[in-house]
Amino acid sequence: MNILITGGAGYIGTELIYTLGEINEVENIIVYDNLSRGNYNLFIGHKVASPKVKFIQGEILDSRKLRNALKNIDIVFHLAAKVTTPFANTDGHIYEQTNHWGTAELTYALEESNVKQLIFLSSTGIYGNTTAAANENSLPQPDSFYSISKLRAERHVQRLSEKMKTIIIRLGNVYGYSKSMRFDAVINRFMFDAHFTNRITINGAGSQHRSFIHIDKTTGVLAKLLTTEIPGGIYNLADKTLSILDIVEVMKNIYPDLESFFINQNYTGHNLEVERQSALLNYIALPETNLEDELKEFKGKFTFYA
Repeated sequence: MNILITGGAGYIGTELIYTLGEINEVENIIVYDNLSRGNYNLFIGHKVASPKVKFIQGEILDSRKLRNALKNIDIVFHLAAKVTTPFANTDGHIYEQTNHWGTAELTYALEESNVKQLIFLSSTGIYGNTTAAANENSLPQPDSFYSISKLRAERHVQRLSEKMKTIIIRLGNVYGYSKSMRFDAVINRFMFDAHFTNRITINGAGSQHRSFIHIDKTTGVLAKLLTTEIPGGIYNLADKTLSILDIVEVMKNIYPDLESFFINQNYTGHNLEVERQSALLNYIALPETNLEDELKEFKGKFTFYA
């Protein structure tokens, strides 16, 4: 099968390419990315197992280049997105352009293609500030420019469901080591600060909860979608629901002298919890892992101590 990955040079895309390279059924992988994050790590160092990886530098809004890139493609992973944590409410225009209209442009191109399947990475952020753990039947209540743009993107993807198989994955907060790191995500940022400054800053009381998933589990599930019979539809993908204070407690086992500082301590924060038992787990198992072990492995990826 021939695969195209939009945003393939990004945090998740980089690791997904390594995972897909190990699958015998995957013949060709096309990476479509504009390199807007200035991250070139996919292109150097450890080689991808598959020798049939090709790179196209292009914008998600470039309709002509998209249509050309989709020739002879069987399956598309749509990962390209504007993601900025925690400032998801600044510059609404760029979220709309990339996440909403970029996805629309891709779906228009797909309508004219022979692609058989589209897998779109959305976000659990579309559930907004939750009072109870959300599941696939929960009403979306997006409350940021980012989450609104993602929900609008989902609607464009759903339009294609009569033409091809469409799977929408509403993904939790991803953490863990990748060659193409994102250090704006909370756990990754905490790990960097703990390792190199021995102190972390907590915005709010620390009681706010989020649902997280390790990057290796994320790419493992995405890869299995290629070889697993699963109905098209919307699925959540999250693993551990943790408060900020839960994360800090685990990190202090790894960095015993870690200092933590609070700002805006009276702020209760934004709560976003998602049930682990997604409908997706009826088809693909999600292994049980220990956060402390995962973060110890992450720690081992740093090249030196401060």
